[in-house]
Amino acid sequence: MPPDSNTIIAFDLYGTLLSTESIAKELAKHYGEEKATTVAATWRKYQLEYTWRLNSMSASLLLSSSAHQYIPFSTVNQRSLQHAVAESNLAPPNEQVTSSLMSAYDSLSTFPDVAPALKSLANSPSITPVVFSNGTQQMVGNSVYHSPDLSPHASVFSDIITVEEVKKFKPHPDVYQHLAKKVGKSGDQMGGMWL
Repeated sequence: MPPDSNTIIAFDLYGTLLSTESIAKELAKHYGEEKATTVAATWRKYQLEYTWRLNSMSASLLLSSSAHQYIPFSTVNQRSLQHAVAESNLAPPNEQVTSSLMSAYDSLSTFPDVAPALKSLANSPSITPVVFSNGTQQMVGNSVYHSPDLSPHASVFSDIITVEEVKKFKPHPDVYQHLAKKVGKSGDQMGGMWL
């Protein structure tokens, strides 16, 4: 665990370190260049929308019962893809195409500023970078350790923290308490964490 004097920088994986739009290259192989960019953007839109809705549904369910609605992000990711493809009036992906696209999601490209930023952070002993994601531990680990762009910088991260244990998605407050606990910060030390 990092010392309390360290500043924690928690990087979201999808959309901060990795460009979700870069999946368009793989989508183009299946749906053509013309539709790929639109499907990629819509896919990301539905990932976010589904996680927000699941959090909202959980909150309303908790008011009426002890039930809790959680679906792993790997499932959210597949359902978001299916929704995006359907919205673009394209044939639904078969199992082989879905598998290919999910595998490609583990190798998304980084944004241009990621490599220099991570190199700089590697030389900053008072800053502890972590990955903090809605993705499953397997998805996030695959991306951090196997993405051609991100894997050379994997050692910069002291930890990979996902919401799986909490079974809620960002921006639910419980996931940020989970992050604090995982990096050794108490509730009154949240100012020492940057998201």
